[in-house]
Amino acid sequence: MSNLYFLPTHEYARVEGNVAFIGISKFAAAQLGNVVYVDMPEEDDEVEAGVEFGAIESVKAASDLFSPVSGTVVEVNEALADNPRLVNEDPETNWIIKVEMSNPAELEKLLSPEAYEKVCEAEKH
Repeated sequence: MSNLYFLPTHEYARVEGNVAFIGISKFAAAQLGNVVYVDMPEEDDEVEAGVEFGAIESVKAASDLFSPVSGTVVEVNEALADNPRLVNEDPETNWIIKVEMSNPAELEKLLSPEAYEKVCEAEKH
């Protein structure tokens, strides 16, 4: 079983233990183009599964960011404040926030990498 889960809105959760690294998928980064700004919550903020936690802006568009899981933000990726384009370079390495999950069972409602790939394929047509 993969440790990578997706929302249909193109956010991912990469799970290590009880912590989810949350960011946008490679597909979303490619669709957005050059990212110029990432709006992130603060450490210790609460996020809720399926609810907006921030926004990402590119030269082409601005999109809300939705959390795949509920929990407490334990770290924000400060490097993105200075260099938001890191998201374009490798979105799965350059996560946006780290969340200590309050309900890991929520992962069961998310898409597997295979199911997410089908969402992306459908959007390409």
